Amino acid sequence: MEGNVCAPRPGSPEDAASGPRTEVSAPRGVRAEGKKRSGSPLRAPTASTFTSRGPLRRAPPRTLRPRPPRSSGQPRAAPGSPGRLLPAAAGVGRGAGGAGRGLGSRAAGAQGGAGPSPQPRPRGRGLPAPRPPPPTLRFLFARRRGGRHCAPRLEPAAARRGGRRDASAAMAPVLSKDAADIESILALNPRTQTHAMLRSTSAKKVDKRHWKRNSDKNCSKCEKLENNFDDIKHTTLGERGALREAMRCLKCADAPCQKSCPTNLDIKSFITSIANKNYYGAAKMIFSDNPLGLTCGMVCPTSDLCVGGCNLYATEEGPINIGGLQQFATEVFKAMNITQIRNPSLPPPEKMPEAYSAKIALFGAGPASISCASFLARLGYSDITIFEKQEYVGGLSISEIPQFRLPYDAVNFEIELMKDLGVKIICGKSLSVNEITLSTLKEEGYKAAFIGIGLPDPNKNSIFKDLTQNHGFYTSKDFLPLVAKSSKAGMCACHSPLPSIRGVVIVLGAGDTAFDCATSALCCGARRVFIVFRKGFVNIRAVPEEVELAKEKKCEFLPFLSPRKVELKGGRIVAVQFVRTEQDEAGNWHEHEDETVRLKADVVISAFGSVLSDPTVKEALSPLKFNRWNLPEVDPETMQTSEPWVFAGGDIVGVANTTVESVNDGKQASWYIHKYIQSQYGASVCAKPELPLFYTPIDLVDISVEMAGLKFLNPFGLASATPATSASMIRRAFEAGWGFALTKTFSLDKDIVTNVSPRIIRGTTSGPMYGPGQSSFLNIELISEKTAAYWCQSVTELKADFPGNIVIASIMCSYSKNDWMELSKMAEASGADALELNLSCPHGMGERGMGLACGQDPELVRNICRWVRQAVQIPFFAKLTPNVTDIVSIARAAKEGGADGVTATNTVSGLMGLKADGTPWPAVGIEKRTTYGGVSGTAIRPIALRAVTSIARALPGFPILATGGIDSAESGLQFLHSGASVLQVCSAVQNQDFTVIQDYCTGLKALLYLKSIEELRDWDGQSPATVSHQKGKPVPRIAELMGKKLPSFGPYLEQRKEIIAENKIRQKEQNAGFPPLERKHFIPKKPIPTIKDVIGKALQYLGAFGELSNLEQVVAMIDEEMCINCGKCYMTCNDSGYQAIQFDPETHLPTVTDSCTGCTLCLSVCPIIDCIKMVSRTTPYEPKRGLPLAVNDLSSKGHILKTPATEEERAWALTDVRFSLSFCH
Repeated sequence: MEGNVCAPRPGSPEDAASGPRTEVSAPRGVRAEGKKRSGSPLRAPTASTFTSRGPLRRAPPRTLRPRPPRSSGQPRAAPGSPGRLLPAAAGVGRGAGGAGRGLGSRAAGAQGGAGPSPQPRPRGRGLPAPRPPPPTLRFLFARRRGGRHCAPRLEPAAARRGGRRDASAAMAPVLSKDAADIESILALNPRTQTHAMLRSTSAKKVDKRHWKRNSDKNCSKCEKLENNFDDIKHTTLGERGALREAMRCLKCADAPCQKSCPTNLDIKSFITSIANKNYYGAAKMIFSDNPLGLTCGMVCPTSDLCVGGCNLYATEEGPINIGGLQQFATEVFKAMNITQIRNPSLPPPEKMPEAYSAKIALFGAGPASISCASFLARLGYSDITIFEKQEYVGGLSISEIPQFRLPYDAVNFEIELMKDLGVKIICGKSLSVNEITLSTLKEEGYKAAFIGIGLPDPNKNSIFKDLTQNHGFYTSKDFLPLVAKSSKAGMCACHSPLPSIRGVVIVLGAGDTAFDCATSALCCGARRVFIVFRKGFVNIRAVPEEVELAKEKKCEFLPFLSPRKVELKGGRIVAVQFVRTEQDEAGNWHEHEDETVRLKADVVISAFGSVLSDPTVKEALSPLKFNRWNLPEVDPETMQTSEPWVFAGGDIVGVANTTVESVNDGKQASWYIHKYIQSQYGASVCAKPELPLFYTPIDLVDISVEMAGLKFLNPFGLASATPATSASMIRRAFEAGWGFALTKTFSLDKDIVTNVSPRIIRGTTSGPMYGPGQSSFLNIELISEKTAAYWCQSVTELKADFPGNIVIASIMCSYSKNDWMELSKMAEASGADALELNLSCPHGMGERGMGLACGQDPELVRNICRWVRQAVQIPFFAKLTPNVTDIVSIARAAKEGGADGVTATNTVSGLMGLKADGTPWPAVGIEKRTTYGGVSGTAIRPIALRAVTSIARALPGFPILATGGIDSAESGLQFLHSGASVLQVCSAVQNQDFTVIQDYCTGLKALLYLKSIEELRDWDGQSPATVSHQKGKPVPRIAELMGKKLPSFGPYLEQRKEIIAENKIRQKEQNAGFPPLERKHFIPKKPIPTIKDVIGKALQYLGAFGELSNLEQVVAMIDEEMCINCGKCYMTCNDSGYQAIQFDPETHLPTVTDSCTGCTLCLSVCPIIDCIKMVSRTTPYEPKRGLPLAVNDLSSKGHILKTPATEEERAWALTDVRFSLSFCH
């Protein structure tokens, strides 16, 4: 065997005494004694494995020729230099003077390959000469520059002389140090601190200004907002923010947030759906109780309503952004472009009772009327008409709430949803003695009417009675509609110019409308805005959200002032005089005429509220009775006026002060209108109001599935675990909507158990996150403590009351034929639809010879299944453990034993954590002892998915009940795609409650339905394609506007604002009209898939690593507009990757270099969804090998296209090292 000539270390005793010595290296895969190691014969070889003729085999030692003496000046070879392995024609070693970076000595490369030609080496005894490759593989080894085949050859090491290294070798780069270009990339990489930092205060002030993202407190300059009606709400969320906020929610019992919501939204449930990425399910919950759910999500004063009752107010992190979550979910549903449909349980309109064709009129197309009409249409009424005075619909939501808070398309979307149910709208018709009155309505046969016209007239102070817009005076009723017509696309056909507001503006009032006027004035060009009000800051009626926005936009606040006189000059307002106000100890307010304040102003906007003062409207409402506030008298519970057939709601009633309260007035009125109309036709309604939910075609999707001859209503069921502790719990689960349930595992009475405590704990895989939403649990709970008789009787009861639900009895015995046959027969006799054989409990039961003790041996599993098959006729499934090397062999054994399917998988055996003193948790008794328990939850989902896919690939068509980390419709669909037919749930219920089933069903229906819509093909499930945004709001492409990229902090943020302001003014000068808004209806163009259609869909994408293409590489691409400059991508690439991202020291903008290998670590740690995307590489991928390969590097050049296919190719691959090396690389 060829050895390596190794020189002793210079100066050692051996160097002086013994001269050269021979060391024999065993090739990889061969022991020194000549015995072959276990392992793959295609393991990547090393340099010492080869000769120039083929793979080395053990050969008898031979005498090496002595070294010739080193001539004067000849450099000494590097100590320990072996012979170099070089390809014959690849030129891995450099020419004369090259550095010679290879697997062997640098010295040989330094000599440029000089030296004697390699002598033929004898092969091992009896080894045949290597065969040429088959024709189909011969192209792999053709030389890149001509020639036939390129076989590796061994170049001898340079002779050692004098113990000194060649000069050029000594100058070779140090491989373990970063090169200069990498060092420059690493300039900002974190380093451990070795000393305190020192920098002057003045320098730190400069640093602070450079990196500042919020407004400078010393800055008094107003931001230029002219013609800028972009979203300014703090509550707006993108998908990332919505998911994080929804995960933070506690989903409380008897949630106070719901009690504080005027429309009684099930806030807990819709936030649960958002957390599970079921945005349709969330929108359905919202619109079911609030037909204007999107509008209210945008403008609701949540801090005073639902958020005010949030239990997280009692914690450091504060309450949930409920309004932002509501807006996000409804906006995603809006993007789906799916219509609303009537309650599917109702008969067609033509088959409804006569009462449902009664004529109903509503006045005013604002929130109250839209809500009322929507619920009446959901109840089944088919002749509903809304009369609107204006030529636009939407009421104050359109005309008085600015575009930057409530865009037109949001309101129009909700109106279109109402119209989907057949509601008619007639514009240009008002409630007036000159047009329509209550009397004329009755004459025309209307059975009921709803008044929702709001308060149309401004409440004007007497000092302004003779002033007009020409003087620079506006009321909110004048000013806000003018702004809306100019900024809200679709409100009117023409594009009206913005009101010309310049200089200083005074806004009078302290309500929401006043603050809307103030911020709108800035958008119209005002230089400075003063908000003046009679009372103090603590008495401001506007919600905190509105006040904070005005403050952020640099509006000034002047409290305790009441207007007294307006000064005019040249027919224009120049100033306003005010007197001071004060509240005495009794709470009464006084005005001090001797204390005056004069404010210069160019424009005054009065926002003192609204009233009903038009006599023609009052007369049209006759014979209604009015109260002392000059408003119609209304029963606050039924919304019924003094005329039984007339109802009213919204601002005109005087109780509702917000949009959401007006919506609830309309909702409340709808039920009692329904009750009144039914009574007129001799019909009755239930005593407890029951309004229909919101429905779309998604709710008609069939998610039933058949497996092993059993029909499941839906694929979601309770696993044999804590949610099935008792039969009464299973009953409540069926009532909630679960499709099936397994009993908790029970045994014969001789094997009855008693649990220890504590026994079920939160996992450590979520880090320091406490509360619901845990990614894992660990339990050392045993099987059911209840008897087999209890469970068998319970199964009988459940099947009698829920014949459509599947009940599976979970049973366990030791390895005893008699026991298994006895218990399985008992369970079958109870009426169970199927059995589950628990062969996998990972703790406790194995010590008794049960559970895991039976489930890890294929022979035991096969026999147990045979015994049960002999005993029962109903289907049964073996529950498998993941705590085995090959779960497929266990599944195959179960199938061979007659099982109808398997459950994959049970919990994973583990130890969750130890405390600082070394004691475990859970710790039982005073000795604080524990045992290995079962880990469950989403943390084990990857293990469960692998188990399910492995079984489905190995045993096609074999039924699988999946369990292990299913906590949403999205994760459930993953298991269906993996080959499972039904889904068992446990930890998700532990995190929440049985009502999650509603979310799972709507989520799965939506996922299936969306697959049929061609226009949504770029969506990922229910997640729309991500647009460039920050804080959930679209950001303009600054690089397209000015040709360079800017981050969003410090001086760059100011530059961005200036660029945006200039662009907005240009858009205003262009005075472009708004294109008409057209609502799209996405209709399925492909069949809606069934559960059966999606089972196993992912299996086609799974295979061996050798089947993966190394030709189709990707690289990272960063969206600088979305980047928040955290540098996480940069750090992980530096310390865990390939140093392929540059990080600018001034802008903190990351840039991906051409060194990117597409590993995707950067995307994995990026905190912003889709800020980094992996895109196809446009150049060939050249791996950086560190040192040149000793043979031609064929693997990265696209030469490896397939694994050996024919017998000839396989035989050659096993004998010829050249193919083996290429294949392994």
